[in-house]
Amino acid sequence: MAKDKVVLAYSGGLDTSIMITWLIETYHCEVIAVCAHLGQDSELEGLEEKALKTGASKVYIEDLRERFITDYIYPTLKASAMYEGKYLLGTSFGRPLIAKRQVEIAEQEGATMVAHGATGKGNDQVRFELTYMALNPDLKIISPWKDEKWTLHSRDACEAYAAERGIPLRKRSDQKLYSEDANIWHISHEGLELEDPGKEPLDAVYTFSNTLSKTPDQAEYVEIEFEKGIPVSVNGKRLSPIELLTFLNQIGGKHGVGQIDIIENRLVGIKSRGVYETPGGTILFEAHRVLESLVLERDLMQHKEKLSIDYAKLVYDGRWFSPLRDALDRYFDETQKTVTGKVRMSLFKGHVRPAGVWSPHSLYLHDLASFTDSEFYNQQDATGFIRLFGLPMKVNGMVNRRNG
Repeated sequence: MAKDKVVLAYSGGLDTSIMITWLIETYHCEVIAVCAHLGQDSELEGLEEKALKTGASKVYIEDLRERFITDYIYPTLKASAMYEGKYLLGTSFGRPLIAKRQVEIAEQEGATMVAHGATGKGNDQVRFELTYMALNPDLKIISPWKDEKWTLHSRDACEAYAAERGIPLRKRSDQKLYSEDANIWHISHEGLELEDPGKEPLDAVYTFSNTLSKTPDQAEYVEIEFEKGIPVSVNGKRLSPIELLTFLNQIGGKHGVGQIDIIENRLVGIKSRGVYETPGGTILFEAHRVLESLVLERDLMQHKEKLSIDYAKLVYDGRWFSPLRDALDRYFDETQKTVTGKVRMSLFKGHVRPAGVWSPHSLYLHDLASFTDSEFYNQQDATGFIRLFGLPMKVNGMVNRRNG
């Protein structure tokens, strides 16, 4: 009798390394490991061999970087979505892509189950499981950390389990100091001194970018061209999505751009503290915002700002495949029809500043913006406008004065 198959989101870290064996022992199933390459290059070495040695019947390691950028990063960029005013959602929109690929492989392989290694205290469990539910509600979801059969509730217990079964792990001295998630958009850091909000992050936390003391003492300029809200070239050279973001990561990291230290509100109700590095993403986000300020009409721009907050919350909360996000995508695509042009940005000591913007759809008219009178704008017209615009406040003031 053929065994049931489970498709596991596999990273090769401590948790998912032991989960292959645990799933086989506990559910007597065949395990197919899936690792999505989203830009975490150094973590992929030897991954297939390790997964097979620990019991996986098959291993998928797929380069999904371009799909990640075009189908997940660019829609979020066009929406100007930022969670709680700071976080550029690097982990949030990576998980739905991994989970979607799991579902596709499960259907291809005839699997009946999907599994992930996220704990019951974080956001990722929600992002994985909502995606499974949305794309194939018939699949059984196994979340070991929440499974009543899971008895490994500490790092030491997990390492002991691995030692008993000969599961290879990195030596503790070779393991990451912080709990991290990396992709081509960002890297996040949690743990150690970061668990105390009263402690400043150590310099050792930064791996994508220079600390400010090591950044150049001279500003550097970068010019980005957009077509309908999507970046297409840097410094006059058209680049593929991977090439473009890789270059901006390098130049942004050199200048310490995109470092944030935040206490965020997790979906599950816990406040957590983390340090994020998003050098290239921060440059793109700021440049895109500058271009929008030039070409979007006032009411449209202000309404878009409101919906951007809703979009960011949807993505953060794991509802990537919800009808609302899909509908908002169509709205934001409409707003981007005129977001075409070039933006020059200055990079210096962690700062990203606009240094010039041009667009064929510019709504900036020099005659209107200057102090010089023109036929197009009669300053005397403002008198009647202000009288009508301020009438409710004038009436309120009259009543207040009459009533003392």
